[in-house]
Amino acid sequence: MSKPNVVIAGAGPTGLMLACELRLSGVEVTVLDRLAGRSGESRAAGMHVRTLEVLDQRGIVEPFIAAGRPMPSGLFAKQRLDLTRLETRYPFSLMLLQTRTEALLDQRLAELGVQVCWSSEVVGVRQDDSSVAIDVRRPDGSVSTMLADYLVGCDGGRSTVRKLAGIGFPGTPATLTAMLGDVELTEPPDGPTVVAGEKGNVSVLGHEPGWYRVFTTEYDLVIARDEPMTLERLRDSTMRIAGTDFGMHSPRWLSSFGDAARQADRFRLGRVLLAGDAAHVHFPAGGQGMNVGMQDAVNLGWKLAAVVNGHVSDDLLDTYHSERSAVATQVLQNTRAQTALARPGAHADALRDVFADLVAIDEVNQMLAGMISALDIRYPLGDGCPWLGRRFPDLDLSLPDGDTRLFNLLHTARPVLLNLSDDVRLLAELTAATTGWSDRVDIVDARCRGRLPVAVTDGGLPSPEAVLIRPDGHTAWITSVGEVPDLTALTSALTTWFGPAGPAGPAGPAEPEVWGEGERGELVDQV
Repeated sequence: MSKPNVVIAGAGPTGLMLACELRLSGVEVTVLDRLAGRSGESRAAGMHVRTLEVLDQRGIVEPFIAAGRPMPSGLFAKQRLDLTRLETRYPFSLMLLQTRTEALLDQRLAELGVQVCWSSEVVGVRQDDSSVAIDVRRPDGSVSTMLADYLVGCDGGRSTVRKLAGIGFPGTPATLTAMLGDVELTEPPDGPTVVAGEKGNVSVLGHEPGWYRVFTTEYDLVIARDEPMTLERLRDSTMRIAGTDFGMHSPRWLSSFGDAARQADRFRLGRVLLAGDAAHVHFPAGGQGMNVGMQDAVNLGWKLAAVVNGHVSDDLLDTYHSERSAVATQVLQNTRAQTALARPGAHADALRDVFADLVAIDEVNQMLAGMISALDIRYPLGDGCPWLGRRFPDLDLSLPDGDTRLFNLLHTARPVLLNLSDDVRLLAELTAATTGWSDRVDIVDARCRGRLPVAVTDGGLPSPEAVLIRPDGHTAWITSVGEVPDLTALTSALTTWFGPAGPAGPAGPAEPEVWGEGERGELVDQV
């Protein structure tokens, strides 16, 4: 029996992203998938802002942007959200079919030395205090057993791993049917189109030259999930709602689904973890599903690597559940709200009218844009500075050896202690405080070029003087301008997230390259 550190079941975007994250930290990974290969099904069609940011944090975002089509607005219950004013380098959603996303992640994973094991289905799971045993049915029908330190189920809403592990999946059943097809049209609409009828809604969006995505929702129709989806079924649904089928033909992908909303009652059970649709399913309102899964992977990857590499106890994995289950709960709630707002009827019409007036208010529009794009996530890392738990913005930085950006410092998936202060004493204190973590944490002395973007919440966030940034880009500790740095809190954060201090080594702690006298610029807030 072989024993990789981590076995991942499922080679969709969530599983691929997780495998890439683990390989950056030297973890041995095996990725299994029950399919014989890529299906060619287009599935998810968009990336939100935070997903683009986490790809940028790993230095791989450019091929995705080059392959996709930026869209300056998003949707919440069919109301347009302005993404162009979000404080990010990527103020748009990216139209990009999942097939292309998977191809790019496949390429990235191959560069990191891992190939997907196709036609490999997980059929049994057993675990004890030292390992997890995974029974795998191979292409020839034989069953072999793998041992691993951990198993992560990224195998979709009907997750075999979740069922075999005995993890509950409570929630609400489907009350409607949605149908989706990537098709060619002989009578396409002039542009993106939404038709609201008495029976439901139809949306038509061109996402590649010659190809359109047709999406219907019928509120008085519930069909079994195992009923086959056909072009005729999609045509009939479109005709019932819109009075035309737009001349659809030559489908590339067809699917149907309901608005069931379910969430695993735990994202971790011992040595078995869940991510993506295996942990949470919901109606695809707002196009959040794949994005949430990839962000699950980025939250879990560095934590699982730290445990496997022996830096920290496995208690750290419990924070994966506490942080990401709260995000999933919020996503399930907002998709339920969007579904309710889209239902036909006089009461829903009145609610939609009120909601449309609210979305026209700039503050409401930006709040919802932050929610859908996942820029508003704040993990519960403490009640102190409001920066804690937030994703730290991608600052333009000057280093002694040249200019860079913050996200460039995260390409290796290592935490960064970023000093932005002119006070050489503070830098010396930070360096001394992190002596025992110099093998795990990069200390960077920098200045902020230009202006510091500040999210406007509760009167604005304070100007940071030094900040500890986790590998997923979220703030673990911070001291702001005018404060006395709490170095005890810094060492506590280092211990919590990256394990107890180790020996500094024969050469002592790593010294960051520092600025000379008078070389630094000022930090300026922008509200």
